Amino acid sequence: MRLFYLTVLLFFSYLFTLAQTDPKIYQIVDGISADRIEKDINTLANFGTRHTLSDTVSETRGIGAARRWIKSEFEKISQACGNCLEVFYQKNLVKKGTNPRIVKDVWVVNVIAIQRGTQHPNRFVMMSGDIDSRVTDPTDFTSDSPGANDNASGMAGAIEAARVLSKHKFDSSIIYAGLSGEEQGLFGGKGLAEYAKEKNWDLVGVLNNDMIGNIQGVDGVIDNRTFRIFSEPVPPTETEKERNARRFYGGEVDGISRQLARYIHKTVQTYMPEMNPMMVYRLDRFGRGGHHRPFNDAGFAGIRIMEAHENYTQQHQDLREENGIKYGDVVEHVNFDYAAKLTAVNAITMANIASAPPAPTKVAIGGIVEPSVQLKWQKANHSGVKGYKIYWRATTSPTWDHSRFVGDVDHFLLKGIVIDNYFFGVATVGKDGHESPVAFPSEIFRTSDH
Repeated sequence: MRLFYLTVLLFFSYLFTLAQTDPKIYQIVDGISADRIEKDINTLANFGTRHTLSDTVSETRGIGAARRWIKSEFEKISQACGNCLEVFYQKNLVKKGTNPRIVKDVWVVNVIAIQRGTQHPNRFVMMSGDIDSRVTDPTDFTSDSPGANDNASGMAGAIEAARVLSKHKFDSSIIYAGLSGEEQGLFGGKGLAEYAKEKNWDLVGVLNNDMIGNIQGVDGVIDNRTFRIFSEPVPPTETEKERNARRFYGGEVDGISRQLARYIHKTVQTYMPEMNPMMVYRLDRFGRGGHHRPFNDAGFAGIRIMEAHENYTQQHQDLREENGIKYGDVVEHVNFDYAAKLTAVNAITMANIASAPPAPTKVAIGGIVEPSVQLKWQKANHSGVKGYKIYWRATTSPTWDHSRFVGDVDHFLLKGIVIDNYFFGVATVGKDGHESPVAFPSEIFRTSDH
């Protein structure tokens, strides 16, 4: 009997350990500095304009000066952590006339800093902000365009995340990116996505930050807790066979980018419960675009994190005052504490993903006309795996609401749960409790085949 009670005690102690949060993640939240973000946003805004086609020679004005300063900041961060960052430019030439906004040949130059993982150096999660800015006329590359919120806020966030996360080590690699050419046609993201393909990067998630500093919307709403996570439902790279399979097996809202959005939602609710993450089931705002899209086009998981309430008088506007309204994207409209909160959202998401084992692959599901559902998968290649967790949810639920840790196995039967009524997925759980994003089944099997 004593052995029985000891076994029960150890079992519940084991479950309790799995449910614990990581103190390091709270340290990361506390480490993000609104004051440093404010300083960086001011520095970026003071370059006058950061238009993609602006001056590249001046030391004080234009996108050339801005990207050199960003690179120098990443290099300072790297020096402080024992050269833990690989800092470099990645560039592509975009020819005049590629679209109406490219009025002359231009090198679109991104600034990249990579913090290599200790176990999976070629597995990456990335946070990006945009370097460039614009005024009303997208071809005007000389007028003042401070771009304080759009998008010095996102760029400052990426730099601050590097400062804080570089103090820690992670199993997988983290990329901090400043992307150019966003306002001219998402050229920086396109170039880096192509570079990632050429280098065979295992890029498991792109967190695009575009406008993370405004809390007062054009509709008068003031909200410093809510933010939006935009994600597309399924990858545009899916095959016709995969599209047809979804008609019969489901998965219309379960692509890799949507799973990344759910992962962020869950992470924030766990570690930053004061925040209100708002998942938006759309690639981006209605008819508009952002720098995660080129990565989606290349088949990578990517989402957009941004403020919940935009103010259109402060976006893409010439600096002016009309009818008592001050137009323009200037520093005075940025809420630095809010920008720090959204930076922390990125930082803890990347820390969790980079600390977790890779997700299982080749997840298959069976249970057609059966009283139970069975899943099987290929185990993750990682020495720190504790086991696997099966998630399921009602087909109308946006979040994974039910789960069961099933141990270090490669298949499991969920008795009494009918496959027709739920969606299912599997995550890898590390020995320290960190979990991978959920992998949605991509194969079907008859349970008798197992």
